[in-house]
Amino acid sequence: METLKLEIVTPDGQIFEDLVKGVTLPGSEGEFGVLPHHASLVSLLQAGIIDIELQDGSHEIVAIDWGHAKIDESKVMVLVDGAVAITGSNEGAIAKAIEEGKKLIKGMSDSDVAIAVAFSKIDNVLKDRH
Repeated sequence: METLKLEIVTPDGQIFEDLVKGVTLPGSEGEFGVLPHHASLVSLLQAGIIDIELQDGSHEIVAIDWGHAKIDESKVMVLVDGAVAITGSNEGAIAKAIEEGKKLIKGMSDSDVAIAVAFSKIDNVLKDRH
């Protein structure tokens, strides 16, 4: 199975680093997916959700406000101003992360459609976990 390295970094430090099957990013021109051997590019990211497909096929999500992604054939480096990982082992931690993620996105996006899409992605990933 081919993988690529994904790193997500904020001014406060790294919040994600691992080998993944793929990742979907909220680009300034719309969402786009990245798989191993993707063409090299640099993209502006808007407020939204980073959907990470882990090696076991499960998904993790990270809410971001804005940033940049540098992509090459084997690595995706995401630099963002603010991010909240929607993860946790208990429902209380997950609920808190969801609220923080929604607040982050809502504070940065002036598009009701973008906010609705991001919230829907959060809800769908959580449904898949139950």
